[in-house]
Amino acid sequence: MTRVEIPEDSLFGLANLSYGVFSAPGASPRAGVRVADSVVDLTVVDPVFATSSLNPFMAQGHARWVEVRERILDLVAGEIPDAAVHPVDSVTMHMPFEVADYVDFYASEHHASNLGRLFRPDSEPLMPNWKHLPVGYHGRAGTVVPSGTGIVRPTGQRKGEDVPTFGESRRLDIEAEVGFVVGTPSPLGSAVGVDDFDERVFGVVLVNDWSARDIQAWEYVPLGPFLGKSFATSISPWVVPLLALEAARVATPPQDPEPLPYLREKNPWGLDLSMEIAWNGQVVSRPPYREMYWSPAQMLAHMTVNGASSRTGDLFASGTVSGPDKDQRGAFIELTWGGKEPVAVNGEPRTFLEDGDEVTISATAPGPSGTRIGFGEVTGRILPAR
Repeated sequence: MTRVEIPEDSLFGLANLSYGVFSAPGASPRAGVRVADSVVDLTVVDPVFATSSLNPFMAQGHARWVEVRERILDLVAGEIPDAAVHPVDSVTMHMPFEVADYVDFYASEHHASNLGRLFRPDSEPLMPNWKHLPVGYHGRAGTVVPSGTGIVRPTGQRKGEDVPTFGESRRLDIEAEVGFVVGTPSPLGSAVGVDDFDERVFGVVLVNDWSARDIQAWEYVPLGPFLGKSFATSISPWVVPLLALEAARVATPPQDPEPLPYLREKNPWGLDLSMEIAWNGQVVSRPPYREMYWSPAQMLAHMTVNGASSRTGDLFASGTVSGPDKDQRGAFIELTWGGKEPVAVNGEPRTFLEDGDEVTISATAPGPSGTRIGFGEVTGRILPAR
């Protein structure tokens, strides 16, 4: 039997208990929980975890999430069978859940305003609808990939002086985001209210929504993002349960004008997440998620208010997280102001991503009693176009 030692400063202590899907050498994938620097095989808790996806467990609903969390706390507080404990650096991590649908929002006022100033310098930064609803688009679930997957530089049409050209993207970018994973589905023809958010959403991941800005700029009028976004979206391997984030809950920034009734929250679901973006190992930005204008509860309510169903495994992301300061911008198009203001990365002036570049996004949040909760990392390296 093994007792997992948890250092006091561990980001993966008993207040966290993040879920993931892993495989030990020679074994098939199954669900586990991260405890300090170990992964505990959860098949010792319940056979629902003997699968390569968290979807069957997430579909069991909020009451089961609470019950199982208590059982895991009891397990890791004592001794665990030796065969169920693996050093985290000895296992391979996989996609933690099957993505049913993917929706990406545009919930940062700072990010939306910065892009408005870049793209429409002679107009108001925000479009007239922006402060009345969480703007979003329906993405491509099939190209959501786990952290560590290489990102092939996309090709497509780019705007030319008279006619478009075709070739590889020259303005490849990132978007540092936070993603929310639906556990309990809602049927077609119904809507999820803002007060039902924590009963429906299982947990939180980090997201990098890779973006080909030159392809996006040519295609997005009049329907919005398509090939400039759909080639890859990376997520972190650990799903932090919403149950672990009560101490990180904060109010959203003031919303003026007051949202319509279906978007009004009595107790807003803002989250105090501190994020970091490392470009080839150098931290270039620290976006603060607490600055996000629209909350994830409002995003889910808006996503379903027309009667659209939600399914176990649905992923919806916040959109780029940016703060008011330059070193808090969550996309390189903002950080370099459209490429006009290069940033120094390991001594080199850089604007957009080059082949071989690696980007890592990480985050932490407050936990109970002064602890910190870790989200791990989402990492991707740019591979040459094919």
